[in-house]
Amino acid sequence: MLLAIDVGNTNTVFAVFDDVGRMKGQWRSSTDANRTADEHGVWLTQLLALQNIDRLAIHHGVIASVVPAALFGLRRMFRRYFDCNPMIVGTPEVDVGIRVMIDRPEEVGADRLVNALGAFEEYGGSHIIVDFGTATTFDVIDADGSYMGGAIAPGVNMSLEALRRVAAQLPRVAIGRPDRVVGKTTAQAMRSGIFWGYVGLIEGIIERIRREMDVPMGVIATGGVAPLFTECCPVLERVDPHLTLKGLYAVFRRNIARLPER
Repeated sequence: MLLAIDVGNTNTVFAVFDDVGRMKGQWRSSTDANRTADEHGVWLTQLLALQNIDRLAIHHGVIASVVPAALFGLRRMFRRYFDCNPMIVGTPEVDVGIRVMIDRPEEVGADRLVNALGAFEEYGGSHIIVDFGTATTFDVIDADGSYMGGAIAPGVNMSLEALRRVAAQLPRVAIGRPDRVVGKTTAQAMRSGIFWGYVGLIEGIIERIRREMDVPMGVIATGGVAPLFTECCPVLERVDPHLTLKGLYAVFRRNIARLPER
């Protein structure tokens, strides 16, 4: 079995796949670059046991991380608890299998490349992938699955927190779809401005990408708050909460022949 790990700026997602690519379990923790191998290992082995997954049946690992400092503890966890060395997306020895058609390919986050591969494997080419994370990324793949670039915007929760921090009299509010656009309280006005402003950002960037690329393009949404916007954003045609994990499994499958015999 395979243990796949997606390390984001805010959360880290762990998932186990069986030998035919079925997801057997998925867990989420807050990202902490200071977490030790043993802290990861003890937490994860308990969750595996609750899911009736034998730790000794996991023989492979793959990691995509946008937090380089988190890799040290995760690598040691794989060696100590699963007796293997994980593939690290973004290292020269791991082939993601897609062409990166931008000026500085080394700057593309591992999660964005994995999303691109997952989208191409699952849905084919010519897509915009919108990933709602700490930042909201808009990534473009062409008909051949090549990564063409994209756009990065502040995440919706980041935007809301920034507004509260710089304006002393504004309260802390939770993001959500408001019943009205015109708020009757400060909190309602904040929630409306952030939510409907973000809807405008999503629709506007997608429209401009389609116009610039000048080809028919599908849209796939993923990430934690994606379901919040899909009901009122028809441009978000598909929601795939496991897109990054599917991409990680696809990376592993492409590189498995390079692994040493156990």
